[in-house]
Amino acid sequence: MRWDEVQERFPNEWVVLEATKAYSKEGKRFIEEMSVIDSYEDSTKALKRYSELHQEDPHREYCFFHTSRPEVVARERYVGIRGPR
Repeated sequence: MRWDEVQERFPNEWVVLEATKAYSKEGKRFIEEMSVIDSYEDSTKALKRYSELHQEDPHREYCFFHTSRPEVVARERYVGIRGPR
């Protein structure tokens, strides 16, 4: 699903997503295709669900955004031996 489709289907909501097609450029992660896992009116519930999913499988690319955002771009985080920067 593309972001414009998500915005149309879940207007003015927080959505928890899994990125299915994305690329990195200049420290940012651009998500082109995604699948919606859950939607919420409350950001804290979306954050909680995101955290649960990330703990279950940290290798999958989960994120959450409000559908009022014009695009789905996240800042990349480096996680190395010493942890996140």
